[in-house]
Amino acid sequence: MKAPRGDDRAEDGQAVAADIAVERGRVDAASEFSRLADRYLDTAYRLASVILGDPTEAEDAAHDAAVLAWRRFGTLRDPARFEQWFCRIVVNVCRDRLRHRRRHPVVELSSEEDERADLQTSDRSGQLLARDALDRAFVRLEPDHQIVVALRFYRDLTVDEIARRLEIPAGTVKSRLHHALRRLRTEMERQGWREEASDEA
Repeated sequence: MKAPRGDDRAEDGQAVAADIAVERGRVDAASEFSRLADRYLDTAYRLASVILGDPTEAEDAAHDAAVLAWRRFGTLRDPARFEQWFCRIVVNVCRDRLRHRRRHPVVELSSEEDERADLQTSDRSGQLLARDALDRAFVRLEPDHQIVVALRFYRDLTVDEIARRLEIPAGTVKSRLHHALRRLRTEMERQGWREEASDEA
């Protein structure tokens, strides 16, 4: 067996050094991702909760978004934009879940009339019924419309902030909000809330 020549030893050394550099880069990336994800994971969960309206599903969505973000972390050029980038991934994961809901709706066991009768026994029945009607109207919106309504009225973001987070024009946000609110009003009126809405206006 021949001893490796000097050129071969140099090439082997360079290969080992390259492997070490790659591994060090992975460790550094993992550390950086962990630091950033830990900072914004609660924000991601709250955002998912607002959009999905279900704490358990929001936990799953935030987890899925974190896994997806790690897989795509190499595409993020500016770590200072991590929050906006991560928020966009969370929104996309939630949008997929909302679309899945529309394709596979859950059948409620109790009728709307039964629920209203039960709620009317409470002193706060008016508020509860209004919230129930709003929730029913909200889930009838298109997923993209649900998202802008959630960001605008539950997260209290401005139109420009929503546009930046979703990377869409502000005009698109305004249009989606307009159509969403009109649909919400129509659905609320269909459920008998015309007078209440006009009294508040």
